[in-house]
Amino acid sequence: MEDTKESNVKTFCSKNILAILGFSSIIAVIALLAVGLTQNKALPENIKYGIVLDAGSSHTSLYIYKWPAEKENDTGVVHQVEECRVKGPGISKYVQKVNEIGIYLTDCMERAREVIPRSQHQETPVYLGATAGMRLLRMESEELADRVLDVVERSLSNYPFDFQGARIITGQEEGAYGWITINYLLGKFSQKTRWFSIVPYETNNQETFGALDLGGASTQITFVPQNQTTESPDNALQFRLYGKDYNVYTHSFLCYGKDQALWQKLAKDIQQFEIQGIGNYQQCHQSVLELFNTSYCPYSQCAFNGIFLPPLQGDFGAFSAFYFVMNFLNLTSEKVSQEKVTEMMKKFCSQPWEEIKTSYAGVKEKYLSEYCFSGTYILSLLLQGYHFTADSWEHIHFIGKIQGSDAGWTLGYMLNLTNMIPAEQPLSTPLSHSTYVFLMVLFSLVLVIVAIIGLLIFHKPSYFWKDMV
Repeated sequence: MEDTKESNVKTFCSKNILAILGFSSIIAVIALLAVGLTQNKALPENIKYGIVLDAGSSHTSLYIYKWPAEKENDTGVVHQVEECRVKGPGISKYVQKVNEIGIYLTDCMERAREVIPRSQHQETPVYLGATAGMRLLRMESEELADRVLDVVERSLSNYPFDFQGARIITGQEEGAYGWITINYLLGKFSQKTRWFSIVPYETNNQETFGALDLGGASTQITFVPQNQTTESPDNALQFRLYGKDYNVYTHSFLCYGKDQALWQKLAKDIQQFEIQGIGNYQQCHQSVLELFNTSYCPYSQCAFNGIFLPPLQGDFGAFSAFYFVMNFLNLTSEKVSQEKVTEMMKKFCSQPWEEIKTSYAGVKEKYLSEYCFSGTYILSLLLQGYHFTADSWEHIHFIGKIQGSDAGWTLGYMLNLTNMIPAEQPLSTPLSHSTYVFLMVLFSLVLVIVAIIGLLIFHKPSYFWKDMV
């Protein structure tokens, strides 16, 4: 009788334990499916596109960006899918032939028609931002600058896209948008979350990069200084991005792009109708230094020409002509010290012209003849103009692209105009990779343990109950 009672108790307990284990396994399976589907759901088919034309002083480039429509407020989802360089000079050079602007833009705009699906044409915004070349033209004649922009607007309005306007952006905007672009692409605005924690925490990787931009007619420097108080309010900008405030220093030096700097140098040096280079780096360097007036500074520290510059802080991304020139000269490696760069520049500049032409047979002579000056100018601007040193040189990273997108102001410009970087942190963020792996392993282990215990109870109950008898 007692054995029968004990057997009934065991049977009852076994059934309940199996029921609990079965329920646990169902929950674990549901959890695994939920986590897996949430993390690995199919990419949305609803893709949006945007077009930005960078109307620079020397040329115009068209960039096409795309992003998943329902993720337009998350970071790191906008990607460049196409770059088209417009054949010809910058739009400011068309001031006396504005009737040719429509033809000038045709090839790249037609390329945009091909890349972007026809169904998306009408809702794809198009922006044109003109930089230092048009700033100079506006200083010369506001009427002529407006005439060029009017023709540009009429030409772009003829395409089936959502044209949002063409305007001349300020040097401050150009610097700020370039800073936004590289930090957005590097993921510096995003914040990671702890496992099962709603409150975000900051990582050491969150310090932003400074931005160094060099065009044909202007150059910009933008970064977050260590001291948040500024001696020059005109050089201060404030952003609130993903719940964090950024106090940014920025300045644009008009006429200090590489092309305008060369014209400045030639204007200072010209004494006859022809100037003959002699391949002497040191002499060229000394001549370039004359472009920077460092004799006057009304602040505690200046760059040049009496412009306030706070102490440099953190790493810097140097892009546009900084990258193109230094990449041509094979000087973009982070392992190359400033002293080595100077030595390599001396060697390049001292090579005979015929030898240079033979070594770079595929490069147009007009551009080839300017690389010695451009490289020397970049070194002088960074070291004497912005006060980088041999030690801080290692914090300069010459950047062409980041994750397939060009480093430059255009992406930041579009992000700002489409309000795609929110001021506040999004309410929810996707699971991090580590959290996803942890949850998958946890629920998988639960399933394995449940299965083992269930097998023991069902097939060999004596092992399970022997200690309870």
